[in-house]
Amino acid sequence: MPDRTQQEPPRVSEAELENMTDRTVRLLDRARYLNLATVSPEGRPWVATLEYAWLGDPLRLLFGSATGSRHSRSIATSPGISGSLFVAGGAAGLDVAAVDGAQFTGVCSEVAATDLETYHSVFYETVFPDKRERAQWMLPPSSLRAPAEHRLYLVEVDRWWLIDTRTWEQDRVDRRAELPAVAFGRAPHLTPGPRVRRRPESSRR
Repeated sequence: MPDRTQQEPPRVSEAELENMTDRTVRLLDRARYLNLATVSPEGRPWVATLEYAWLGDPLRLLFGSATGSRHSRSIATSPGISGSLFVAGGAAGLDVAAVDGAQFTGVCSEVAATDLETYHSVFYETVFPDKRERAQWMLPPSSLRAPAEHRLYLVEVDRWWLIDTRTWEQDRVDRRAELPAVAFGRAPHLTPGPRVRRRPESSRR
C-alpha cells in the first residue's frame, strides 16, 4: 500500500473519535511489542522491538532495557522518540478489517528512583500476569537503579495516529488519523485491560 501520511484525512466525527479511542485501548492491550525509534547524537537512527506495559490519563508506555543498549544510550542524550505497534489477523490473504496499528511520538526517560516502586509493579504484572512466571523472571527494584545495568523507561506520548482504512477500498491510499490529545484524558476509556500471556524474551534486557 502506498503510504501518504501527509495527505489530509477525512474529518473525524464524535462517534468516530469514540471508536478511535476504543481501538487504541484494544490495540495497546493486544499488541505484544512496540517498535521504538531513536537517534544517536551523531544522527544515526535505530529501531528496537520491546515488550511494554501502558498507562492511560495521560497515555504512557513503559519498558525495561539495559543502559548499555543502543536505544538507551540514544535516549540519554536525545529523548525525543517515535514508534509504532500493530496487530494482524492470522488468516491468509488480505483482510483489512483484521489489521490495526498505530504510530506515535513522545519523550522517553528513565523512571526516577522515587517512582520506581509504582512503575515496577505495573510493568511486571503486565508482562508476566502469571505469578510463578513473574517470580521467576522479574528483576527487583534494586536491579533497576544505579549502579545496576538495567532500568525501566517511560514514554510520555504526545501524538498518536491510527491506521485509517475508511476510504482504502475506494482509492487504495493508506492514511493515518490522529487521535486528538483531548482523548488521552478520557480515563474511563484509556484504561489498560487484561493482557495476553507474555513470553520471557529479550526485549526486557
